[in-house]
Amino acid sequence: MNIALIAHDAKKELMVQFCIAYCGILSRHTILATGTTGKLVSEATGLEIIKFLSGDQGGAQQIASRIGCDEIDLVLLFRDPLTPKPHEPDEMQLLRLCDVHNIPVATNIATAEMLIHGLERGDLDWRQIVRSK
Repeated sequence: MNIALIAHDAKKELMVQFCIAYCGILSRHTILATGTTGKLVSEATGLEIIKFLSGDQGGAQQIASRIGCDEIDLVLLFRDPLTPKPHEPDEMQLLRLCDVHNIPVATNIATAEMLIHGLERGDLDWRQIVRSK
């Protein structure tokens, strides 16, 4: 599966800790990330990560375009809901595309843990079922 990682500044350390905890599972998949998040996670975990621009420079839009091309299977977007972001419309577009293309998305660590455990169990192979019909 292709998994996209995005984290607001206030949530970057949480994303790093999440990826350290679930490195074994994540290592079996292709990981894509916005620039700074990808750099921090890669340095902390040793995971090979395809990095895009930083989120505020268009990285979220690059990931959104991959969603539109059916190249992303899961999105982990750790958001800081208390601080408005100038690129928030880009993230809303990304979330809308996840809904349109039925991409599982987590915007907080509780949901991310549910998705990662489902991924480990094989519960998220629904895309292969849909494609085979």
